[in-house]
Amino acid sequence: MQVVAIVVSLVITAVALPLTTKAVRDMLKVLRTGRPLVGRRDNPAKRTANMLIETFGHTRMFQKKAVAVAHWFVYAAFVLLSTAVLQGYFQLFDPEFAWPIIGHFYLYEWAAEGLGLLSTIGIVYLIAVRQWNHPRRLDRKSRFFGSTFWQAYFVEAMAMLEGAAILFIRGAEYKLIENFHGGEHGGRAHFPLSSYVGDLLYPESEKGLENVVFFVAMFKITLAMVWLIVIARNLTMGVAWHRFTAWPNIWFKRNSDGSTALGGLQPIYIQGKPLDMETMEDLEEEDFEKLGVGKIEDFTWKGILDFTTCTECGRCQEQCPAWATDKPLSPKLLVLGLREHAYAKAPLLSLSDEEKDKLTDEQKAELERPLIGDESVYGVIDPDVLWSCTNCGACVQQCPVDIEHVDHIDDMRRFQVLVESNFPAELNNIFKGLERKGNPWGMSPKDRMDWTKGLDFEVKQVGRDVEDLDEVEWLFWVGCAGAYEDRAKKTTQAVAELLDMAGVTFAVLGDGETCTGDPARRAGNEIVFQQLAMQNAEVFKETKVKKVVSTCAHCFNSLKNEYAEFGVELEVVHHTQLLNRLVREGKLTPRPPVAGEEKKKITYHDPCFLGRHNKVYEPPRELLSIIPGAEFTEMPRNSEKSFCCGAGGARMWMEETIGSRINVNRTEEAIATGADQIAVGCPFCRVMMSDGLTLKQSEGAAREEVEVLDVAQMLLAGVKRGPEPVVEPTQADDADVVAEAEAATAAAAADPATDAEPDASDAADPDSITETEDVGAAAEAHTEGDPDDKDTTDVDELDEPSEKSDAADQKLAADNNVKVDEQGGGHADESAAPVEPRNADARAEAPSNAEVAAADEAKAASDEGAVDAAEAETDDREASEKEKAAWANVGPVNTDLTPSDDAPAAEADTAESEPEPEESPAEEVTAAPDETEPVEEEAREEEAEATEAPTTEAVATTVEAPAEVIAVEDGETTADPVDDDVAPLSDANPSGSDLSEAATQLSFDDVEDGEPKK
Repeated sequence: MQVVAIVVSLVITAVALPLTTKAVRDMLKVLRTGRPLVGRRDNPAKRTANMLIETFGHTRMFQKKAVAVAHWFVYAAFVLLSTAVLQGYFQLFDPEFAWPIIGHFYLYEWAAEGLGLLSTIGIVYLIAVRQWNHPRRLDRKSRFFGSTFWQAYFVEAMAMLEGAAILFIRGAEYKLIENFHGGEHGGRAHFPLSSYVGDLLYPESEKGLENVVFFVAMFKITLAMVWLIVIARNLTMGVAWHRFTAWPNIWFKRNSDGSTALGGLQPIYIQGKPLDMETMEDLEEEDFEKLGVGKIEDFTWKGILDFTTCTECGRCQEQCPAWATDKPLSPKLLVLGLREHAYAKAPLLSLSDEEKDKLTDEQKAELERPLIGDESVYGVIDPDVLWSCTNCGACVQQCPVDIEHVDHIDDMRRFQVLVESNFPAELNNIFKGLERKGNPWGMSPKDRMDWTKGLDFEVKQVGRDVEDLDEVEWLFWVGCAGAYEDRAKKTTQAVAELLDMAGVTFAVLGDGETCTGDPARRAGNEIVFQQLAMQNAEVFKETKVKKVVSTCAHCFNSLKNEYAEFGVELEVVHHTQLLNRLVREGKLTPRPPVAGEEKKKITYHDPCFLGRHNKVYEPPRELLSIIPGAEFTEMPRNSEKSFCCGAGGARMWMEETIGSRINVNRTEEAIATGADQIAVGCPFCRVMMSDGLTLKQSEGAAREEVEVLDVAQMLLAGVKRGPEPVVEPTQADDADVVAEAEAATAAAAADPATDAEPDASDAADPDSITETEDVGAAAEAHTEGDPDDKDTTDVDELDEPSEKSDAADQKLAADNNVKVDEQGGGHADESAAPVEPRNADARAEAPSNAEVAAADEAKAASDEGAVDAAEAETDDREASEKEKAAWANVGPVNTDLTPSDDAPAAEADTAESEPEPEESPAEEVTAAPDETEPVEEEAREEEAEATEAPTTEAVATTVEAPAEVIAVEDGETTADPVDDDVAPLSDANPSGSDLSEAATQLSFDDVEDGEPKK
């Protein structure tokens, strides 16, 4: 037995080792066909530490905990028990051989036997998992769909046998030592598990036990060599080779800190340097063929190592939103296709032309095979596969061996766009919009501030309100969606309101902002991305931007992870992060729900570029959890395993024509939670989820009251919700109220003369009254007169005339000899120069100047009978004196029709409530001279009696051509025309006073578009 064991073991070893050596050399040759790797050797100590943590700790595997535990025991057995295979060679010659020093050390022996048992159990469990998830039962839903099953079965069988073999050989060693060598290193303490196997299976004779040792040693060696021979003949057997290639693949991963290859995309490297727009003119013609990946040899050697390392576990495929919605893209199958092509083509690249002529037709086809193309051209990757990717990063997040799927997909897109000009037609529009207008919708940059309309506070804009960002704390990056998309505008407004409430100073760039370039870069148009990024970077430098808050997850990701390439160092936060910080600091506090308010259930959809790409999971959830009256519930697929909305990777602008819609799939999951509100943290997600919800509601599969809202909107509703908390009154408060009421009642009883009319004691404090010249002569006249004679009608009631007012106006006009048209409009002297009002609509709605003048005359006449003549004469004289003083002190023209802040409240309210005249045909405001003359003559006579003669002269010397003289009769103001060249102004017109002032210095040649020139 010993001779047979030695011969078999040595022969198979002699075959296996040369084959393995050749296989390793062939593999390295394939890897070397790739481009040089740039920037993957920094911080070697940290890279080594991360590699050991990931491999020994199985940190990437633990996204499936049970599978991770089982796999760890199989992995540990492979590492530790490899020493047992080497020990077998020595046992062929000495059945009692043990490693010096550690050979009989308790801890080593226990670990060896424990791993032997647990690895066997672990591999049995993994076999069961594969069979339970077999495609024959689940079809496409199986993560093993498309995997090479014979290879998996081979690996599983080898692992199970190797684990069990350690127990069998140690069982024989135990019995041999125990029975024939005094048991110095024997006993169950040294063989805690295998001793039972020895007692149960092995003979009692010494020779028989030695033969068992020889056979099991040969068996272990043979298994190991067969393993090597098989994988040496199958370089694409990733399920086996990953045991060796995973180590360097993890070490050379993109980020030395151990994070996944997500966040920003890698730049295009030309001649070992990132692509630079400023030096593109210096590139050689062949360099332009390297803008992206167009052939398998255009990948870096790390990319080909990625393909080699794929274990075909299917975790990426299981999480891929494209695959889940019946599209042709499977990250696993894409990698497998690239691996097969690489190992078929790479060895042929180094052949001479003569050698290539001798190739088979199959080899020639592989050598000339296009990387991207459909079946008709024998392409490696179908275009539908390439353009189905949403860049969500689920594949990269799930991969246990750090394959960088997204980078590889976007590198292939770059070549298709920049070199081949072969891309989906829908992308033409966004490329044009980004190049010409700076946004994918092609909207005007001037409209970027439209979202501020309706806000009750000013949003500061850099260059207009602030010179640079040193004057405020944050730059609020609005983004294209936040500025143009109607649903996203609501999020933008909500964030601005919350920041304003919290006292956070911020500014926006307005039309100085342009797209970050994310859609262009994710669609493969690196040139457009570089142009936009360079433009933004220059703006950032000029405006001294340091801290940025963004509502768009895509903008957030690009600014945070990609703009450092352009010399910009920014602190970038998502709005949910900043708002959560403000809530923690007590600057924003949601109020308790209003009594009787129905409790709502909320679920949250993780944006891929916020969650997986940047690990921001908790801030939005913390915000939702503190909203009163809300119950938070998670969707089955959440956080790191969240399902994409379907908008990433420029898919927002591409139609889904294959399979079902990704956004509908996600919306159905949200609806199934029973949520009343679906919370999002990205405008792209909001659009996609809203569209999905609308579809399901139209089908009757979702309740009409379900809505999609941004987290910021929900927080704003919570902060602004309901009244302030009610403070219960104390007994002392009740007593004070009662005492105050009793005192007021007693005072009223003691003073029976008290009435609602004001007396001299009610006069306003003179210091609180604004001087007349600050407001205008008409405003002064409007407030003069006897308060007892003032019309107490509410100003608001005057804005809307009653239905009967037309007949009354006609009668009033007839009684006062005033001509009106069918609409009740009055006419001034037809020979007067036409004056176009500013607001035609307001002029049409308001009474005409002549009509108002006639009405005032009629009312003045009626009031004279009820008021003492002497008192009226005195009041009129005082009013005239004040009017004269006001006209004499008219200052510069005030084009702002808003009353002064210091003006009396009654004046401000009147000016705001009354409409402003608009432009209208001049003939509509022209009056016949023969009909207005009697009215004018009568007004002049009354004015002469009520005022002194010098008054009119003083006014005439001060004003070259006054439009009207304001007379006060019995507490009412009237507007009397004094010049036939100027149409009368109604005192019902709030702009009358302003236009009277304007007449002193402003001619109509200085009016532009109905407004005075600035």
